[in-house]
Amino acid sequence: MARNGGDGAARPTSSQRRESIRDRVVEAGFVRNEDLAAAFGVTVMTIHRDLKVLEAQGWLHKVRGGAQVDTSALVDTTVRHRLTEKVAEKQAIARCALQYAGDGSVLMIDDSTTALELVRLLPGRGPRTVITNFLLAINRLAEATDIDLIALGGSYNATYDSFHGLHVREAISRLRADVVFMSTTAVVDGDLFHKSDETILIRHAMMAAAARKVLLVDHSKFRRRATHQLAALSDFDVVIVDAGIDEQELAAMRERGVHVEVAPAISLPASADATE
Repeated sequence: MARNGGDGAARPTSSQRRESIRDRVVEAGFVRNEDLAAAFGVTVMTIHRDLKVLEAQGWLHKVRGGAQVDTSALVDTTVRHRLTEKVAEKQAIARCALQYAGDGSVLMIDDSTTALELVRLLPGRGPRTVITNFLLAINRLAEATDIDLIALGGSYNATYDSFHGLHVREAISRLRADVVFMSTTAVVDGDLFHKSDETILIRHAMMAAAARKVLLVDHSKFRRRATHQLAALSDFDVVIVDAGIDEQELAAMRERGVHVEVAPAISLPASADATE
């Protein structure tokens, strides 16, 4: 049973407290250790431990007296936020990617919201096997009668609404897929970057387990920065971008020998709900 504070309210768990701290840092840019300790009714030492965990996750940097936001954390905060970004572009990319998800094939899909748009297109199109660690994708496909769903379970990460950790990576190593569909936080000079090192480990495992690799990346990713190198564009058999891609970026990719496909633009209905 959860312990209660003096006002009778349930005290947040350590995970809930860290999520709140993360949100404060992202919003304010800088927070003081003493202010956090007072706000959550814990010791400064507990706050130090929380900040250490959040720093390891790529959200912030510990500094003297407090913590400041990692600028890459402003790029990719929560699934809820990412679901509302570049929706038309992601849907266009997903429609283009569908040609690589053939009937009867085994698809491995990461926990990106771009790949989620492909997931939404799969039910009712014939038998396929889908392997994923993304809870939103698992829930979307759970009742699809023509999809053989393999859910990768491990430690739940609320930030990405997906399962991470050693168990996920070990499960992937025992599986084989015809194609993996994945995205990334940023593309810089021909290389992919992500702010989460744990996400990178999982995506490396997915790439190793798939015969074919398809990258789904909208044009905004070419203007971003992130901390950890994931792979090179040339490691993918196909890179699918949207029609908003800068012509110079497109030319540079092709000069590197990258097989790039530009998805035709689509228009969303004025009443469309971007989170659905």
